[in-house]
Amino acid sequence: VQLQAYGGGLVQAGGSLRLSCAADGRTFIGYIMGWFRQAPGQEREFVAAITWSGTSDLYADSVKGRFTISRDNGKNTVYLQMSGLKPEDTAVYFCARGRSFSIQQKSYDAWGQGTLVTVSS
Repeated sequence: VQLQAYGGGLVQAGGSLRLSCAADGRTFIGYIMGWFRQAPGQEREFVAAITWSGTSDLYADSVKGRFTISRDNGKNTVYLQMSGLKPEDTAVYFCARGRSFSIQQKSYDAWGQGTLVTVSS
């Protein structure tokens, strides 16, 4: 099982950033994919999820309308396009493979190393 998130960095408030998560085929094909984040001193929380077909997605209320999850099954990659970034979006972002279409962390059984997003005010 191999997941690698990348694309994080430092961005000003109001800016945009796109995260990517590359997976090996066994990890990716046929699975739901999700993004989670963990801010300093806080628990990891759900951000977004997308079905294998890409026809359904799910978002945390805090990012709805600002973030968009998508996937390219030919490249075994899932993306998180983030716009209108706020300082409170600062966190380490993780991608994960899901067994069910859920916001619950227990539904995800494979996790990649995170990528840090820092939003300055």
